[in-house]
Amino acid sequence: MTQVAIEELLKRCGSVYKLVILAAKRAKEIAEGAPPLVETEQRKVTSIALEEILHGRVLYQAEEPAGPGKRSRARPGDGDRRAGGKAKEEKKKRAAT
Repeated sequence: MTQVAIEELLKRCGSVYKLVILAAKRAKEIAEGAPPLVETEQRKVTSIALEEILHGRVLYQAEEPAGPGKRSRARPGDGDRRAGGKAKEEKKKRAAT
């Protein structure tokens, strides 16, 4: 596989964005030592990942969103950021009581 038609890969993933995410994550796994799931002469981890996707060895699965009570990170408007750095002081006071 020297060049893969994007149409064939899109049939597997359904979206360019999903394809990019899937290929990048799988390429990272291969780079970190995971064995390839297909027999290939390719050397580049991205090419190996795309070939695996083409052969249906790697599938896209959406990650679970953070559940109730779990926050990924603070955002403006969440009440954690207040002018003058008072939020940190208030957190310390709450933790001490």
